[in-house]
Amino acid sequence: MKYIKQFTIDQTPSIAKNKHKATTLQKRERSHKWTLVLLAMCTVLACVLYVFVGVRFDHPQLFWYALEIRVPKLIAMLVVALCIGKASMIFQSVIQNTIVTPCLLGMNSLYTLLHTAIVFFFGSASRIASNVNLSFAIDLLVMGVSATFIYGYLFKKTKYNILYVLLIGTVLSSLFGSMQSTMIRVMDPNEYDTLLVSLVASFSNVNTEIILFSIVVVIAISYILRKDFALLDVITLGKEQAINLGVDYDRTIRRLLFGVVLLIAVATALVGPISFLGLIVANIARQMFQTYQHRYLIMGSVLVGMIALIGGQVFVEHIMVYAVPLSVFVTVIGGLYFLYLLLRQKRSI
Repeated sequence: MKYIKQFTIDQTPSIAKNKHKATTLQKRERSHKWTLVLLAMCTVLACVLYVFVGVRFDHPQLFWYALEIRVPKLIAMLVVALCIGKASMIFQSVIQNTIVTPCLLGMNSLYTLLHTAIVFFFGSASRIASNVNLSFAIDLLVMGVSATFIYGYLFKKTKYNILYVLLIGTVLSSLFGSMQSTMIRVMDPNEYDTLLVSLVASFSNVNTEIILFSIVVVIAISYILRKDFALLDVITLGKEQAINLGVDYDRTIRRLLFGVVLLIAVATALVGPISFLGLIVANIARQMFQTYQHRYLIMGSVLVGMIALIGGQVFVEHIMVYAVPLSVFVTVIGGLYFLYLLLRQKRSI
């Protein structure tokens, strides 16, 4: 009886400590859920503002005409935010670095090179360049295969050393840019004017003809890779720990990278290349949630992206009156935020 009492006394602090941990986890879960609800409400508010601000309610024809223009653009921005937010968060978790996005590794340069090469070799009037759906399919195929092969091989060859990957990504960006510049120099000026529209990111002239195709692709990617997305919490522990827990690490990484490339390709095909948006939304989501659970991080990143794009477009259209495109604000703010993250990491070291 004496030993039983002593055992009970010794276990009391441990039980209380476990209960305290469980209570803390429950509070964090509730906090994360309420944060998602708040972000979702802000997203809905931004959508309502974008659709109805400045609309003539007293004139039915103008009202429906405005909706016909704004609703497809709104859907396109939602798809772009979903793709960039999800791809950036997944990519950062795979690389295990929070200041890297696929755009910093030459994805945008690859897209511009691909479109320049199509116009250069086939012409802007060719079917492969003028057919929107065919051009979109080629973007997905070429960017998906080439980028997955290049970066998948680089990550494996460098043993996932982020410094080497960044260095090689910078070199590839310069290589792709030099090849594109060479083609542009000998290209017909009229062809270049036609090409320039697709090379500059614009949320005012969204390619609405491929919205349905884009949504189908995004849903297919999310469904096919749903099991790999569920392993992100384990992958962030490191390669050795993930393998010890039964994860086929190399295969999972290849599939995730392929999904990231396709998501970026969808977003780029809709609005053009846009840098730093993924860096902004992914890091803001990490600061807001401060958790390892990717179900909150990915959703938070996507919702922050939607608020940023839609709210920013409202600002551009109704306050700036189209004087400065949204992509310029994203690039400037993203560049400054990138420098801030670098300096903050340097101070922490």
